[in-house]
Amino acid sequence: MRVTMIGAGYVGLVSGACFSEFGVHVTCVDMDEDKIKRLKGGEIPIFEPGLDQLVASNMEAGRLSFTTALDTAVAEADAVFIAVGTPSRRGDGHADLSYVYAAAAEIARALDGYTVIVTKSTVPVGTGDEVANIISKTRPDAEFDVVSNPEFLREGSAIGDFMRPDRVVIGTTSERAREVMQALYRPLYLIETPILFTERRTAELIKYAANSFLAVKITFINEIADLCEKAGADVQDVARGMGLDGRIGSKFLHAGPGYGGSCFPKDTLALVRTAEQYGAPVHIVDTVVGINDARKRAMAGRVIEACGGSVKGKSVAVLGLTFKPNTDDMRDAPSLDIVPALQAAGAAVRAFDPEGMDEARKLLDGVEWCDDAYQTMDGADAVVIITEWNQFRLLDLERAKSLLKRPVMVDLRNIYKAEDMALAGFRYYSIGRPPSEES
Repeated sequence: MRVTMIGAGYVGLVSGACFSEFGVHVTCVDMDEDKIKRLKGGEIPIFEPGLDQLVASNMEAGRLSFTTALDTAVAEADAVFIAVGTPSRRGDGHADLSYVYAAAAEIARALDGYTVIVTKSTVPVGTGDEVANIISKTRPDAEFDVVSNPEFLREGSAIGDFMRPDRVVIGTTSERAREVMQALYRPLYLIETPILFTERRTAELIKYAANSFLAVKITFINEIADLCEKAGADVQDVARGMGLDGRIGSKFLHAGPGYGGSCFPKDTLALVRTAEQYGAPVHIVDTVVGINDARKRAMAGRVIEACGGSVKGKSVAVLGLTFKPNTDDMRDAPSLDIVPALQAAGAAVRAFDPEGMDEARKLLDGVEWCDDAYQTMDGADAVVIITEWNQFRLLDLERAKSLLKRPVMVDLRNIYKAEDMALAGFRYYSIGRPPSEES
C-alpha cells in the first residue's frame, strides 16, 4: 500500500514516519524546498524524541521518502492525507482552511484511479464536505472518497501516541474507504486498539470536543489553585483527591500558568466560533479561552510580588520557554506573556531552555540567552520555572542559592516541595500552595 502525506510539518512528518514503520510506503510532500532538502539529508526540522531515528531507519529501508513533486506522489497513492496547518484566522478566530482547500484542489488535478482523501489536519465540522466539493468540481471524473481521521498526538510523546493510541477515529460511510483505512491501521487493530468508525462530520467534531474538554479541565484546576491559595489548601492534594475518582481521572489536573501550544489555544477558539456559526454557543469553552489568556498575562505579577512588589532594575532568571517539555514549540507558550511583562516592569531577563532557544530568539527581544540553568541564575535576583523540563527537577539547590543574589524561586509548575525549599533556604512560591520562607 502507498500513502502520500501532504505537508511535512509536525503532524505530517510524525504520521508519515509512523505509517512507514508499519510497513507502508509513504511519500511526504511539502512545497518548502529547503525543508525537503533538509529532510532528505537526514535533518529533522522539529524536535520530537525518537523521530530522527524513526525517519532515518525507514528512509534507509526505502519506505519513507520526501519530495516537492505532488503530482507524481498523489497519482501513485492509494490514500492521500492532508496534513497542512490550520492556524487561527486573524481577526475572527476561525480556523484558516486556505491551506486545506488549496491542497484539495492540487490533489484533485493529480488523481489517477480510486483514491481515499484523508483529512488529518484539525478542521471544523463540514470541512470534509467542502473538500469533496472542491475535488468534484476540479475533477468531475475523479473516483474518490473523503475521510476524516483526526490526529491525537501530544508533542513530546507523539510516536508513542501514534503507535499505541487510546483510540483511532475514522469518519466515513463508504465501505470502500473503510476497507482502505482498516488496511492502513491493521497493526493497531492487531493490538486491540479501539477503532471508532463514525460519520465524517462526527469525526471532525470529536477532535475539537476532546481538546476543548482537556482545556476546560486544565482551567478548572487552575481556578481551584487560586482558591487554594486564598483558603490555605494544597492544590496538589486536591487534584490527587479528585483524580482518584474514576469518573474524573488524574490527567490534566496539574495547576500551572495556563495552557499553550499548537492545539488547545486555536482549537478552543475554533470550536467557539464554529458553535456560534451554528447558533449553538459553547459558553463554557468561550469562558475558558478568556480565563486562560488572562491567566498567562497575570503570571508575571506573581514574580513581581515574590520580588517584593517591584522588579525594576532587577535581574530575573527564567528556566523553560517552550509551552511544555520535550518539544521546541513556542506557539502560545506562557513565556511569551510572562517575559515581556517582566521586561515592561523593568526587569532584565536571562533565560535558558533545553530545546526552544532558537525559536524563542525569534519571538522574544532583549533577553540575555544563557547556556544552562546555572549560568541563567548567576547574579539574578530571582529564578522562575516556567516549563517543567526534567533537568530542572533536580537542581543543585545549594549551588543555585550561591549563584542568586537573593534565594527566591517562583515555581509555576510545582515541581518542588515547599518544605524542601524552606530547608534549602529559599523563599519559595508555587501555584495553589502557600509560600515558604527560608529557614
